[in-house]
Amino acid sequence: MPDDQKIIEVFEAREGRRASRRDMFRGFAAASAAAGGFVLANKSSPVAAQSVSDGDILNFALNLEYLEAQFYVYAASGAGLPESLLSGTGTRGQATGGRRVNFTDPAVAAYAREIAADEQAHVAFLRGALGSAAVAQPAIDISANPNGAFSTAARAAGLIGPGQSFDPYASDENFLLAAYIFEDVGVTAYKGASPLVSNKTFLEAAAGILAVEAYHASLVRTTLYAKGMQTPALIDASIAISNARDSLDGSSDLDQGLTTSQMSGGTASNIAPLDANGLAYSRSPGQVLNIVYLNNMAVTGGGFFPNGVNGTLRMSAAN
Repeated sequence: MPDDQKIIEVFEAREGRRASRRDMFRGFAAASAAAGGFVLANKSSPVAAQSVSDGDILNFALNLEYLEAQFYVYAASGAGLPESLLSGTGTRGQATGGRRVNFTDPAVAAYAREIAADEQAHVAFLRGALGSAAVAQPAIDISANPNGAFSTAARAAGLIGPGQSFDPYASDENFLLAAYIFEDVGVTAYKGASPLVSNKTFLEAAAGILAVEAYHASLVRTTLYAKGMQTPALIDASIAISNARDSLDGSSDLDQGLTTSQMSGGTASNIAPLDANGLAYSRSPGQVLNIVYLNNMAVTGGGFFPNGVNGTLRMSAAN
């Protein structure tokens, strides 16, 4: 069976398993509205203080899922998300520059296909939960152009020099480093947004996606670390990317690379980046946008989202 057909079947199987869950969300929203209860635009106390609704938060997450899904689906299959998953409110944009990776490691290829299917399912799930309030996919840059987002991020991390390009589709290792940029940010984004979600049903859904993003991040970090044992430059690159992210999201030093730390009996990998209490750390929506916009100032676009994200939460933090 051709690889493309296998990928399509994986997507279709996972979509079928999640269809009933999306139906539950639509039924819940309709029942709540009919009863005069919670609707997406309603604001509870912690959300209202920031003039942000649960719908705003889910749409913010949807923008990030568009980015991740387009990158992984292109890398795994050579084609982007289906048109049926791209419409919505706000300005519809295109995902540019994606292409298939000619993987040489069968394990990395299998990981890419799995993550691609998961991220496409996240897009479909959030769009189903939001219904007509779902934002459209904004313009997304996942190209290997010298002035594109990946190259700009790699240049900021010191991985390439002026005028050079970073091609995330050129090799298994480049793909993993590009995935590393996204996955850690996704985990911290969902962790940071969770206290702002007022409805328990939506909070449970966000927790479920957070867990999957954490699995993905762990998979990417573990694979990079294992390959880095033979090619230390990969571990060095993870530290450089971590430092670059830290330079964008404020004065706190939260981000962590794959460096080892001395433990009793030897060294330990740093697969799970945690705080002093062993907990995953958080980023605010503004800090997340600092990273994906590749800008430490308060702006409304740039980097992976040249024209910004769609929805209410679209300005990065002033750092």
